[in-house]
Parts: sequence; structure tokens; C-alpha cells
Amino acid sequence: MIRVLICDDDAAARALHGRFVAAAPGFAVVGSAGTGTAAVTQAQAGVDLVLLDMRLPDISGVEVLHRLRTLGADGPDVLVISSSQDQVTVRQALAAHVVGYLVKPFTEEVLHRRLEAYRAERRERTDAARERRLSQGDIDRLLDTGTVRVPAPRAAPALPKGLATVTLDRVQAALNPVTFVSAEDVAAASGVSRATAQRYLEHLVAAGVIDLAHRYGARGRPRLLYRLAPAASG
Repeated sequence: MIRVLICDDDAAARALHGRFVAAAPGFAVVGSAGTGTAAVTQAQAGVDLVLLDMRLPDISGVEVLHRLRTLGADGPDVLVISSSQDQVTVRQALAAHVVGYLVKPFTEEVLHRRLEAYRAERRERTDAARERRLSQGDIDRLLDTGTVRVPAPRAAPALPKGLATVTLDRVQAALNPVTFVSAEDVAAASGVSRATAQRYLEHLVAAGVIDLAHRYGARGRPRLLYRLAPAASG
């Protein structure tokens, strides 16, 4: 079970989101907090994922993110759930490597899709970590050959928590430097959900690997499109 802490200054929102999480397969609510300080304290007591509101009465959600990151590998992942949509707040949250950003209000179905995508990515990370370990058979074979030197792991680019290299490669392979494509196109080409593709695209945009364009449809709503930046494709 993935242990979840819900942090929101609104008690009704905490209760509602707690019910949403409790109904999601593989997730369990292990605590709730009405302040950022309480969330940081509880997060150190065995929490895998924090659902974090950005507007809190004592310290900001951004400050909570900074404090949680000081926990290093023992720190939980964070999924932001907030009504804040200003660019500064969103960019600061994404820069802290959150696993997602959901704008309130949202439905139970929307949260469940995001949680399922997170669970799949968490499983990928766990599998990748296992692959880097030597099995007992590997160790025995090293001893049989008279050497116990362990080969150095291959260097890999550092990724934010919640992102996996194998999925990142699939998403990037679905892009090209000529044609702009949508998140839906990338999701279909890479075999992931749209929500997952969107998170990887946001990371690649922030890293300067891909370009972002806005196209406006008949109703005036902007559509986000992506392509490889020329420097990244050269």
C-alpha cells in the first residue's frame, strides 16, 4: 500500500480528498494536516506520498516542498492539489520536482487517474532500482572467478522524483524537431496515459529539450503543442 498524507487547511477538503484516496486501489490515507509545519512533521513518520495544498495558514506550500526535499531519499513524493494557478506558484512547484499538479476542484475520477499513473511510475522506479542490484547468483559468480570487483553503474541523467528514464526515452522518441504535436499524440505514440505524457513533457520543456507552442481553436481555447528544440535534435 502507498501511504498518503493529505495537507490542506480546509477540513472539508481534507475529508473529501481522504475519501477519494481511500477508494483508490493500492492507496491508504495514513494522516492529515491542516498546516505546513504539521505536514512536514508527519511526513517524517513513514509517508510515501503527500497531497499538498499550496495555500496554508502558517508556511507556504513552496516552503513545505523545500523542507521535504531536505529529507533526501527518505522524503515522500508530492502531488500538489491547489486552486493556485498563477505562473509563479506553478513554476516553483514544478521546480521542486512534484509528481503532479492538480487544480482544485477536481473529481474523484481525475484524482484516481493521476494516482494510478503515479503508482505505475513508482513501480518502474522500483524495478529499475532492483535491476541495478547484484543478485546472490551474480555475487557467487564474481567469487568463483576470483574477483569481487563490482562494475560501476552506468551514468544516467538525474531525473526528478516520479519520472523514469525508460518512459522519458519513449516520450522523447515520439517528438521531432519539425512538427508540433499534442500531448495526446505523444501519449498514443509512446504508449502511456495522457496525464503521464503531460508530466514528462513539462519536465522536458523546463529542461529546454523541447519547444512549446500555443494554438487557438475555434472557441479560443489554447492548445499546447510540442516539438524537439533544434539544439536537442542536433
